[in-house]
Amino acid sequence: MTDAVAHDAELDASGLNCPLPLLKAKMELNKLQSGAVLKVIATDAGSQRDFRTFARLAGHTLLREEDEAGVYRYWLKKA
Repeated sequence: MTDAVAHDAELDASGLNCPLPLLKAKMELNKLQSGAVLKVIATDAGSQRDFRTFARLAGHTLLREEDEAGVYRYWLKKA
């Protein structure tokens, strides 16, 4: 499968439970330049709510999210 959105960095948080995918994504975003896109892969169903809320509160843009057989993918554009 080709990537839906080009990204600058990728974080695989598969198998991690809430709030670890989000915490790791925050740490990864801190390393990136403004405007960079981070792709996150997670398997925690709660991550959908977490990433939507985080993007809104932190001012980042959730460019896209996918849910495929219990695997969640997010593309976050750093504010």
